[in-house]
Amino acid sequence: MTHRRIQKEESHTFDRTVIDYIQRAAATGLYEIRGLGSKRKVPHFDDLVFLAGSITRYPLEGYREKCTTKTLLGTRYAKKPIELDIPITIAGMSFGSLSANVKEALGRAATECGTSTTTGDGGMTPEERRSSKTLVYQCLPSRYGFNPDDLRKANAIEVVVGQGAKPGGGGMLLGQKVNKRVAGMRTLPEGVDQRSACRHPDWTGPDDLTIKIKELREITDWEVPIYAKVGATRTFHDVKLCVHAGADVVVVDGMQGGTAATQTVFIEHIGIPTLAAVRLAVDALEDMNMKGKVQLIVSGGIRTGADAAKALAMGADAVSVGQGILFALGCNNETYLQQGEHHSAIADYDSLGTAPGYCHHCHTGLCPVGITTQDEMLEQRLTPEVGAKHVKNYLKTMNMELTTIARACGKSDVHHLEREDLVALTVEAAAMARIPLAGTHWIPGHSG
Repeated sequence: MTHRRIQKEESHTFDRTVIDYIQRAAATGLYEIRGLGSKRKVPHFDDLVFLAGSITRYPLEGYREKCTTKTLLGTRYAKKPIELDIPITIAGMSFGSLSANVKEALGRAATECGTSTTTGDGGMTPEERRSSKTLVYQCLPSRYGFNPDDLRKANAIEVVVGQGAKPGGGGMLLGQKVNKRVAGMRTLPEGVDQRSACRHPDWTGPDDLTIKIKELREITDWEVPIYAKVGATRTFHDVKLCVHAGADVVVVDGMQGGTAATQTVFIEHIGIPTLAAVRLAVDALEDMNMKGKVQLIVSGGIRTGADAAKALAMGADAVSVGQGILFALGCNNETYLQQGEHHSAIADYDSLGTAPGYCHHCHTGLCPVGITTQDEMLEQRLTPEVGAKHVKNYLKTMNMELTTIARACGKSDVHHLEREDLVALTVEAAAMARIPLAGTHWIPGHSG
């Protein structure tokens, strides 16, 4: 009997993922919308390692010698700069994309850890303001939920020019998440898809950003810091323009940053990796002699204390975490917590056509663990008390990892970490971060 050999050789350019995309596009005539961040592999902080102390530099004893984590933000012009206990903050995620329970949980966790959380698009909820000791109020191009009275209640204001997951594109909130309360806060019709503007209606050029920042300072009597957030693209020049416009703090969000909903083509094909963006942002501040005068917050794929330590060593003053917070809350978990009991969420993942570890269906409003939803039943799967406990534990762990690394490098303050403490494991990371390739003095394109 003759057996016919079946040859299976997959094309690199037209693999199964690409074929599936083409056939789906051909069948529907629609592009894909999804949540979370980029899934492609790009150079990242994992491609850097630390050079710990030995003889040439002495490490600090972890149990006897302190390592300071205090962080000041907004020291340039604000009468009341923000003082945080740790340099790890919670990124802007809106009420609308997240449930009210989750927003309250984030405020509680941030307060307990001595850090800040951020409103995101769509306005400030009373629950979030009550639970957050330090709350950053976002001012986005959409103006959804923008309220001058809430603005005055904030501890800082963040002017969002762009996001790392979708620089040059506006946010999305599909109709299934626009319930009565969300619609009321955003002055939108209930149940109708919402798309935010990609450019703020108050400016047509960089000089207009200066005017906007001055308006915000006047309305807050110059008391609170003004941040400017950009998605990482032309980072060197964007950071310079933010500083020129009068920002106290610049937030740079790399392409690994997440989102509740946008086109997959944005997530995967626009922007530059966070690793490259940090280097460019620090270059811009140093070129203007503003390093230390204007603070830099880095976001986009920050997951661990090691990521935070590497960002600080490269010149950041703080980091901001978004997707990591969602996973700490239980995103992509097999179970959800309700009144102290474990309940299976597998059937709900099945109904979405996915499984824990693979879900990116934040845009649907059908979150199996009750995080990215406005459904009255689903949101009860995560209570503020349980959510706050998990986020607090996550931030606490990140901070312990950060200080452990700093002590190993001989630093008594995490802000003393420096580029000389790092080497790169790949040529690409060495070139992007402008850090020597491990075992050499070679920085591709810059030395030797």
